[in-house]
Amino acid sequence: MTTTAPDTPESPRLTARHLYWQGWRVARIAEFVGEKPATVHSWKQRDGWEEASPTERVEGALEARLVQLIGKEPKEPRDFKEIDLLGRQIERLARVHRYRESGNEADLNPNIEARNAGPKKKPRRNALTEEQVEQLKAAFLETCFQYQLTWYEAGQKHRIRNILKSRQIGATFFFAREAIVDAFEHGRNKIFLSASKAQAHIFRNYIVQFVKETCDVDLKGDPLVLDNGAELHFLGTNSKTAQGYHGDVYLDEYFWIHRFQEFRKVTSGMAMHKKWRQTYFSTPSSLGHEAYPFWSGELFNQRRKKSERREFDVSHAALAEGAVCPDGHWRQIVTVEDAIAGGCDLFDLEQLRLEYSPDEFANLLMCQFVDDSQSAFPLAMVHPCMVDAWEVWDDYRPFAPRPVGDRGVWIGYDPTGTGEDGDGAGLVVVLPARTAGERHRILERHRLKGEDYAAQADFIESFRTKYRIEHIGIDVSGLGEAVAEHVEKWFPTLTRFRYDPAVKGRLVMQAQQIMRKGRLEFDAGWADLAQSFMAIKRELTASGRQYTYTSGRSRATGHADLAWATMHALSHEPIDGPAEGAGRAIMEMYE
Repeated sequence: MTTTAPDTPESPRLTARHLYWQGWRVARIAEFVGEKPATVHSWKQRDGWEEASPTERVEGALEARLVQLIGKEPKEPRDFKEIDLLGRQIERLARVHRYRESGNEADLNPNIEARNAGPKKKPRRNALTEEQVEQLKAAFLETCFQYQLTWYEAGQKHRIRNILKSRQIGATFFFAREAIVDAFEHGRNKIFLSASKAQAHIFRNYIVQFVKETCDVDLKGDPLVLDNGAELHFLGTNSKTAQGYHGDVYLDEYFWIHRFQEFRKVTSGMAMHKKWRQTYFSTPSSLGHEAYPFWSGELFNQRRKKSERREFDVSHAALAEGAVCPDGHWRQIVTVEDAIAGGCDLFDLEQLRLEYSPDEFANLLMCQFVDDSQSAFPLAMVHPCMVDAWEVWDDYRPFAPRPVGDRGVWIGYDPTGTGEDGDGAGLVVVLPARTAGERHRILERHRLKGEDYAAQADFIESFRTKYRIEHIGIDVSGLGEAVAEHVEKWFPTLTRFRYDPAVKGRLVMQAQQIMRKGRLEFDAGWADLAQSFMAIKRELTASGRQYTYTSGRSRATGHADLAWATMHALSHEPIDGPAEGAGRAIMEMYE
C-alpha cells in the first residue's frame, strides 16, 4: 500500500495517527515520518489510536484536511468547494453525536422536525363526498320496489316499524341500504341485531357491496365507523354483548329469537331516546312464540286496566297498506302476492304453489303463523338448541382448512327422492359430544336440488378434505341406494336407513331425547333447520294400527330433509347417550 505524504510534515505525530487508521503498520509509519518504531508505538498507546471509534477516526481526518485547506494560500475554487463539503460532513457528525445522546430522530434529520411541526391531517376512512352520498341515495331509491318505498316513507314518519313479511322479498337487502344512506346523510348510529351474529353480518355484506358498487369506496372495520362519526354495529342476541350501544335499531327475524321478551328490553333500551328509530321485521313462526303477543298487541294490553285496553286488528286486510296501531307501532303485512303487486318480479307464483304444500305456502309466503301443537318438535323444544355460534363456539374455525382440527364428525344425508314423493336433498355435519355433559353441534347444513345421484355422492365426498369422518347415515329410499353405493366405495362403514314406522319412531325419539336434555346446538340464524323439525308430525299409518312420523315429504314440501339428515347423524350415538368416560384417553406406562 502506498500513499503520498501529508502536507503537514511539521506534525509527524498527527500524520502517523492518520496513516495508522489507513491501515499502515507501525514500522512503515516510523520509516515514513522519520521516527523510531518505539516512538510511534508510544504515540499509539498514549493517544489511544486502537480504541478510537470509526466516527472519531473520520472526524480526525476531516479536521486535519479542513485545517490544511484553511491555511492554504492562495486558495483555488476547488479548495472552497472542498471546504464547504468538509464543513457539511462535520455538521452531520455533530448530529450523530446528538442523536446518540437523545435518541431523537429529529436530531439526526432536521427535516423530520419540520415535517412534524405543522398540524397533522388524519387520513379519511370510510368517507364519501357530498356528491357520492347523493349518488348513493339515488341508487338506493331507484332499486326499491313499491312496498319498500312504503317502508321508507313510514320510517320518515314513524318511530317504530313492525313488519310481518314473506320470505325472500328483500327486506334485509333494503334495510341495509336504507341504513347506510341515512348514516352518511345524517350521521346516525345504526345497530343491526339478528338471531345470530353470523346472520347480522349479512347486513354488513350488503352495505359494503352497495357502497363499493356505487361509489367504488371500500368500507372497512367491524363495527363500521364512518368519517362523519356514525357507527354501524352488527350484533347477535347475546344480551351481555348487545348492551351499551345507542342508535337506530334493526331487529331481523325476531319471531325466531329465543327469549325474545328478555332481549326486546335490551334492544328497545338502545333506542329509548325519541330521536332513535326501531324497526322490527320477520317471517312468522309459531303462535306460541314469545314475540306473538308483541305483534298482536296482547303485550300492550297486559297489566292495563280494562278501560285502558285497546283493540288490535292485525289481519292482513287491516295491515296490507300499513297502519298505525294503538301502541304507536306502524305495522304492515307483506305477503308474496303483495310483493308481486308492488313490482317485485322475482317470483313465479304458480310454480311456488306447486313447490310448497298449502300449509307451507301459507306460512312461508302468505305470513300465516304455524300451530305447532301437533308437531313432534314444537318450537318450544327447538328454540333452546338455537345459539349464536360465533359467540359460543370458540373452538370452531369455519373458514379454516380443518375447521375442528382432527376431531371426528358425523354426517347425515337425506337424498333427493324420485317420482311424486320426491323431495330435496339435505346434508348436515355434526360435531358429536364427547361426554354426556357436552352438546352435539351442527356445524354445516346444505340443501341440494336435482336427481344426479353421482353428484350427490361427490358432494358428500368433498367433506373428506375438511373433516375426519366417523359416521355417515343415509336414507336409501329413492336415489338413496345409488348414492350409498357410491359413498360405500370410500366409506364402507356407512349406515343405511330403510324407513318404516319403527325406524322413524326410533330416530325421532332419540332426537327428542337429545333436545330435551339440551344436548343439541345449531346457529340461531338457521330458521330453515328449525322449520324443518317443526314440519314433522305424528300420525296414524294408513292401516290405523300404529303411529308413524310424516313431514309431507313431497315436491310440494321437501322441507324436513334437514331434520331427517340430522337424525341420521345423531343415530350414531347409543340410545342411552355417550358411555361414561367417553372421549377420555388412557395411557399405560411400562418400565
